[in-house]
Amino acid sequence: MDLDAVLDHIDANLDASLERLFALLRIPSISTDPAFAGDCRRAADWLVADLATMGIAAESRPTTGHPVVFGKADGPAGKPRVLLYGHYDVQPVDPLSLWQEDPFAPRVVTREDGSKMIVGRGSCDDKGQMMSMIEALRAIKAVTGSLPVPVTVMLEGEEESGSPSLPGFFEATKDELKADAVFVCDTGMWDKSTPAIAMSLRGLVAHDIIVRAADRDLHSGQFGGPARNPNHVLAKILADLHDEDGRVTIPGFYEGVGEPSEAQKANWASLKMTAEDYLGPIGLAEPAGEKGRTVLEQVWSRPTCEVNGMSGGYTGAGFKTVIPSEASAKVSFRLVGDQDPAKLRAALKDFVRERVPGDCTVEFIDHGMGPAFRVPDDWRMLQVGAEALEAEWGKAPAMVGMGGSIPVVHDFKHTLGMDTLMIGFALEDDRVHSPNEKYELSSFHKGMRSWARVFAAL
Repeated sequence: MDLDAVLDHIDANLDASLERLFALLRIPSISTDPAFAGDCRRAADWLVADLATMGIAAESRPTTGHPVVFGKADGPAGKPRVLLYGHYDVQPVDPLSLWQEDPFAPRVVTREDGSKMIVGRGSCDDKGQMMSMIEALRAIKAVTGSLPVPVTVMLEGEEESGSPSLPGFFEATKDELKADAVFVCDTGMWDKSTPAIAMSLRGLVAHDIIVRAADRDLHSGQFGGPARNPNHVLAKILADLHDEDGRVTIPGFYEGVGEPSEAQKANWASLKMTAEDYLGPIGLAEPAGEKGRTVLEQVWSRPTCEVNGMSGGYTGAGFKTVIPSEASAKVSFRLVGDQDPAKLRAALKDFVRERVPGDCTVEFIDHGMGPAFRVPDDWRMLQVGAEALEAEWGKAPAMVGMGGSIPVVHDFKHTLGMDTLMIGFALEDDRVHSPNEKYELSSFHKGMRSWARVFAAL
């Protein structure tokens, strides 16, 4: 393969790649809100049509939720088959008032220093990253007339809601999914000029907790005092989840956690990340979490229990003096090591039930869950990825852990026996899951070039 010609093609056709990305970004494929189910189908159909232009026969396969875009194409005999995974769904945009422009009207913004960023929901997570892999293949096909390796594509529409339909999809298609390696572009760089390969991911368990008391909202003057207030009950339960040292108090929570090796700690220390460096850009100064742990140790090797949202009673403008009939909270765990998601889900429910008063009831709504994952240190594909990144960025990649979760990566490993090369180009300030999400134009551009180098190495 003439790699230089492929890289030149990527450079010369950057604007066309951006237009394709923008067409996908304009589709509000919010998976968690049923009101956007039609848009999720529209995004899947768009990807099916786009893959067809590259000779990848794809289809939008139905699931119990949003469809999965699945496609396959042959390549040169004897080359490893690669499965490309990404997700076309995005997070909700709330609060809309904090967006500077329409979240689904993507644009390129030029800063005073001349650097450029793509702004819009999904620009980074994961449409921009996902399309960098696809665009790299498109450039190779345009220059050489064929794909460099046999390719399978699996693009899901429920990653942002915990991938609830994937177990059934895996069971139905596991024979078709078999490949020599999985490529995922949904992680980040160490900094704006230093690429990274993710070696580990934290697992995830998510729940809604709803505490109910009276059969209706009550006048706080008439019933304040004798009537149970679900806000008080739930707030106390949530406060009990941690002790004064930041440790989670749910019995059995730390089973299977383990400790990072001394070599890992030394490697993380060499990155010279202080609490001030980590928290300063987001307007914080004092580290929370478990006492005695560095910020990288907390994010890459320790589990968490977080309250992601709370609601109860009147929350509109002005004031309404009521005792609410119910209060709710969204609670999630990030898991590491060999923690068992199912056991921890049951432990949380027991923890809450033990603290609910007799005149209250509690309901749990289970969302997605998946265990933690780590790539074997001696996997050959890590060397391929590291050499490709160093050739593009001029420096060796950082080998990092990730605080986030990609449950499907664990499924690839433990259901199908496939390891995953996780190379991403997101930055800490990309405002992922927040208003004004952005993706550096350099990340998108050099991301395409980096993946082209990976494919060429195969």
